[in-house]
Amino acid sequence: MRRLLILCVLLLVYPLTPGNAFAQFGRGYRIVQNDPPAREFTAARWHFGTNGNIGHMGWSHNYPSSDINLNEYLERSTRIDMDFDSYRIVELGDPEVFDYPFAYVSEPGEMELTEQEVINLREFIHRGGFILMDDFDGPWQFAQMRSQVRRAFPENDLIPVDINHVAFRVHTPLEDLAAMADYVPGENIIYYGLFDDQGRLGILAGHNNDLANFWDWYEDGTMPLKPSTDAFRMGTNAVIYSMTH
Repeated sequence: MRRLLILCVLLLVYPLTPGNAFAQFGRGYRIVQNDPPAREFTAARWHFGTNGNIGHMGWSHNYPSSDINLNEYLERSTRIDMDFDSYRIVELGDPEVFDYPFAYVSEPGEMELTEQEVINLREFIHRGGFILMDDFDGPWQFAQMRSQVRRAFPENDLIPVDINHVAFRVHTPLEDLAAMADYVPGENIIYYGLFDDQGRLGILAGHNNDLANFWDWYEDGTMPLKPSTDAFRMGTNAVIYSMTH
């Protein structure tokens, strides 16, 4: 009910025009752009080229409820100056991508990037941006995500990131990832990282995990408290890392 109310409010506040909506014909609805307030932090949800293996829809999964719920948690648990609606859909191929140092990517296993998107992805990392990739599982989705990242970084590869890395501990340390594993598809949850030439983590990609499902569904009891808490802590650590490293 709460998510339905949020969507209704967004539809009233932001009319569906070519400039502020992305048509989602596969599900018969439209994704509405958000106009966030001027605050210290705004999360960018990337819209990118896709191969259609998930109906060209994966980038928008759990939007906007997961974005709103994570922001509410961030606002309450940190000193970041932000609001619950501090999020925005950003085209990866547009120069606007460089205005937001933190980016959330849903379903990177459906990525099929344009040449400009590849250029912007590489430049985004080189400028110090940080990307949290989420909601992809199985070998074919990992292989597709990796192939697109390698287009931007042929000289680097994704490597497993141990839970002791600061990105998992910078705000609230995670004990392990096992609590989330029983509620997501795929096998063991493994986080892969892409590091720049200075050793800074630029991409953190959670294979066989779906943080946004926890952020989205915890409030209606679909997801248990412990894994949901870990997912919110994971998201918070990622945001804090992006702002401090």
